[in-house]
Amino acid sequence: MRFDFSPARRRALLALAALPAARLALAAEVERTGGPYVPTPQIVVDEMLRMAKVGANDFVVDLGSGDGIIVLTAAQKFKARGFGVDIDPDLVKLSNTEAKRLGVADRARFFVQDVFKADISKATVVTLYLLPGMMVNLRPKIFGELKPGTRVVSHDYHFADEWLPDDQFTWDVPEKEKVNGVPSATVYLWIVPAKIAGRWRVHVAAPAAAQYELTLRQNFKHFEGSVNPDGGRGTRLTQTRLHGEEISFALPAGGGRHLFRGRVGGDAMEGSVELAGGKGSAKWTATRMKG
Repeated sequence: MRFDFSPARRRALLALAALPAARLALAAEVERTGGPYVPTPQIVVDEMLRMAKVGANDFVVDLGSGDGIIVLTAAQKFKARGFGVDIDPDLVKLSNTEAKRLGVADRARFFVQDVFKADISKATVVTLYLLPGMMVNLRPKIFGELKPGTRVVSHDYHFADEWLPDDQFTWDVPEKEKVNGVPSATVYLWIVPAKIAGRWRVHVAAPAAAQYELTLRQNFKHFEGSVNPDGGRGTRLTQTRLHGEEISFALPAGGGRHLFRGRVGGDAMEGSVELAGGKGSAKWTATRMKG
């Protein structure tokens, strides 16, 4: 099903796209560093929501929502709930009017607000179409305020090399050429990782029966660290991987390696470890150490 706009709405969008220079200057004064309003083609919206696997149980937040098409599509096609924020009152009014016309105003709302002040804590999906500088500036908010496992999807721009996407897709979109001269689009997907930096006390059950102090350093989804067995020297972790709440790492042992796999839940971890030398497996748990 394609999300089509009424002729009246198309005329309204064309009028907004032709705003005078004075209006754009006013937007600059309120630090619209995300860039001027540029409509997102429906085919790009559909791909963003597909990559995010949006469903009826999702809460979608669009930062810099423009004409509202992303949240409106999520509400109409997938029965999701959510809201969009934008600093342009005319676009917000237009979006709320369209939500009423489509019969989804109970699930899709729009607010005049600075994206940095928006409460995104309820989101299971966050969508973005903002310029590179704004993307980088939003990085700490996205990482710090969203729950692990939240999907973040962006059109054309990313978080720079410090936080590489988990997936991306580029394809031809001829209708974009009339807007910005580029007849293609790229959609990026990130899965917000758990916050694991710090010291952890690890307990491995029988048959391994051991305790470790685990020290982790994190840069978004990438981490490194070392393990200190009680009374022993530190050993560097290898094969580190963090995907949402899922964590894995290897610890050299006995000419081989112990391979830990598990899940992070706040200040605790648990999972199973494949023991070095084919000696079976064991359960492991970890708790975050204070101080």
